[in-house]
Amino acid sequence: MGIWIDTDMGFDDIAAILTVARSGLEIDGISLVFGNTPMEQVRRNTAAACSVFGWRYPVSIGRDRPVLGPMETAQAILGNTGIPTLGLALPVMDPVQGERAFDALVRWLEAGDTPRRILALGPLSNIAALVLARPDLVAKIGDLTWMGGGATRGNHTASAEFNALADPEAVAIVLAQGVSLNVIDLDFCRQILSLPEEADHLRGFGGRNAPLLADLFGGFIAIATSRGRKAMALYDPAAAAAFVHPDLVTWQPVGLQMELAGTVTRGRTVVEHRASHATFNARLAIDSDRDRLKSVILDALAFEASR
Repeated sequence: MGIWIDTDMGFDDIAAILTVARSGLEIDGISLVFGNTPMEQVRRNTAAACSVFGWRYPVSIGRDRPVLGPMETAQAILGNTGIPTLGLALPVMDPVQGERAFDALVRWLEAGDTPRRILALGPLSNIAALVLARPDLVAKIGDLTWMGGGATRGNHTASAEFNALADPEAVAIVLAQGVSLNVIDLDFCRQILSLPEEADHLRGFGGRNAPLLADLFGGFIAIATSRGRKAMALYDPAAAAAFVHPDLVTWQPVGLQMELAGTVTRGRTVVEHRASHATFNARLAIDSDRDRLKSVILDALAFEASR
């Protein structure tokens, strides 16, 4: 039984996919969603990543806008392509083609004899559209692991993490439909940090993609170092490592809600840990064997850099 990855295809998404692939889990399909950039650039990034890394996964095209509200992207931080770099960049390619993500996900879920696993690395717009139109398929989703939200503070605004802010209604729909949701939030990801020298280390592996990976990884880390921080949180790769090795993660049942209103509070993740005050509807990753999870990520990048 394979797994599914839903992504807005920035560098950390690429690193997450490499992490899952290195684990030996079979990837049945990839669906695309707006997020880091508008959908056309997400499709261009995906076409380039498939070409460079030799991916043959079926790719489907999902939602290019949120369920409700204005579209947000992370281009103010990540640049127009959504993938900053220290030098080498992915080739410029025509947008990848594919069927509708809704159709592909429906077919994949209907074909499963046992509950399926999904790793979501961007806004939950595709998943919300799926479970809203086909609530009968919710039981087919064994677990949905999402990199998103922030239990204590945000990053795109003071209140909101980007993937949550980009489509908070989508998160609310997924929760309302009873999907088994595992949340890898900002607080968890900020426990797993990478330093500039770890990106530069990739150059020594000698593979055809070693220089490119080093420059892309270095550009990603520079988002933090250019702002005076010493290291960068491994957001999507941390979610991928937790997805691959959930036994290395401490999970806590919580009552999760999304704030849908307000100019300052929209997209805020509201987490209730007390069973007396909420019905638990999600599991929040609160701690982990950080060194082992980080080694899983760096091993995947080193493996690709050595090929």
